Amino acid sequence: MPNADIYLHDALAAFDLSAPAAGVERFGQGHINDTYLVETQDRRHYIFQRISPVAFKRPDQLMENVVGITEYLSRELAETGGDTRRGTLHFLRTREGSYYYTDRGGSAWRTYPFVDGTVCYDTAETPELFAASGRAFGRFQRLLQGYPAQTLHETIPHFHDTEDRLVKLKAAVSADPLGRKAGCREEIAFMLDREADCSVALRALREGRLPLRVTHNDTKLNNVLMDEKTGEGVCIVDLDTVMPGLSINDFGDSIRFGANHCAEDERDLSKVSLDLHLFELYTRAFLEGAGGTLTDEEIAYLPWGAKLMTLECGMRFLTDHLEGDVYFHIDREGQNLDRCRTQCKLVSDMEAHWDEMKQIVDRCR
Repeated sequence: MPNADIYLHDALAAFDLSAPAAGVERFGQGHINDTYLVETQDRRHYIFQRISPVAFKRPDQLMENVVGITEYLSRELAETGGDTRRGTLHFLRTREGSYYYTDRGGSAWRTYPFVDGTVCYDTAETPELFAASGRAFGRFQRLLQGYPAQTLHETIPHFHDTEDRLVKLKAAVSADPLGRKAGCREEIAFMLDREADCSVALRALREGRLPLRVTHNDTKLNNVLMDEKTGEGVCIVDLDTVMPGLSINDFGDSIRFGANHCAEDERDLSKVSLDLHLFELYTRAFLEGAGGTLTDEEIAYLPWGAKLMTLECGMRFLTDHLEGDVYFHIDREGQNLDRCRTQCKLVSDMEAHWDEMKQIVDRCR
């Protein structure tokens, strides 16, 4: 894929900004899209992004999702007295009227004003910060409760389909293209022993016990812009994976990422555990933000969301390890297997504290 810098000038010219660009710099730590911070001559700031054609094959559908969601959020914020300027992203049109520009290399570009007075964190430096992200993602659920989820495109098909992830793992085990299966039999057995778990949430969805909702599907802390003065969540970003899904998955992915103090590739598994205090803190904040939006059944399934998102992520790491590390970036050999092992240990710790997790959820209702 050609370097994004080649087409940046053309992308800048495609949008009707408040003034000509005065400065441009690479922005953020994202590994998917190419992101730039642009300052114009009138000292305004814009985010420019080239959407990855590798990750997202249909930028037209992706932008239809994103614009539909952000415009809906803007209306909801206006009706509820929220901050319409900073509470959601506002995408600009090109000079030709589209919400994205296609460069000569075939890649799509978009832009939106930078949300002033906010900061982004890669890790929760304090428990309060983790709780603030929970309120923000819960509020995201509440504001979008009336959006027709079935009208959204699947930008990444089967993204949180745990049954499908298991099928792909089994295929990788069977093919064993690099002969790595012998070195991870214990991890393979761990996943296969939990095959029945992979259908728990999806069966509840099929049976109508869990509703299909608009979900973010990548609820890491760094996808919440925090007010630099109050520390509260202001705006949810990285909306490319917003699709129809389960609210418990959004909750669970945050727990997997934030209620464990270790790095994702920690080799010393004795350091990997679920922090029940952080679990309770986040659960309470998430439900507070959701404001009564979730059904009793959804709340009861929140521990399953945490376990299944962790199990699914472990399967993805293991599958990639067996296939030759073709999806997740690695800095050293065996890193994806180490990532898988941390997820396995975290799942085991959740299972050991299952009754406590359910009691915590009941207390937070």
